[in-house]
Amino acid sequence: MNRKDFLVKGCIGCLSALAVSSGFISCSTTTQYLSGKIVKDGITLDKADFKLSQRGNTDYRSFVIVRNDALKFPICVYRHDENSYSALWMQCAHQGAELQASGDMLTCPAHGSEFNNKGVVTNGPASRNLKTFPVTITDNLLFIDMRKQS
Repeated sequence: MNRKDFLVKGCIGCLSALAVSSGFISCSTTTQYLSGKIVKDGITLDKADFKLSQRGNTDYRSFVIVRNDALKFPICVYRHDENSYSALWMQCAHQGAELQASGDMLTCPAHGSEFNNKGVVTNGPASRNLKTFPVTITDNLLFIDMRKQS
């Protein structure tokens, strides 16, 4: 096979794979980014922000990400069940890079540290868990208490 044939066939294969993978991506749920509402001592979110309605069925996102100009790093809020949530500071405990959320894990793009949806380190080089904030529920509002981090 000459170089031209190799490049043509290789590009067609790459484009086909890209088209198939983009089809999968469009079918998956997308990450929900919110600014939240900054209130005294914390941030509030609506429980409805986790709802995901498709074809008449109601499902729930496993997490949303709060990005707000008042925050140095985003906060990933995981929904464990209707009355259980965890709020995790998305700064790696190793060297401070911003984490990426994927499913039930947060991953550091800098050195590969991984954390579960409760902020517990599952793969180093990080040796400390993430900073977390207590989440309380009143009616349909979540309150992330920024005064109390652990």
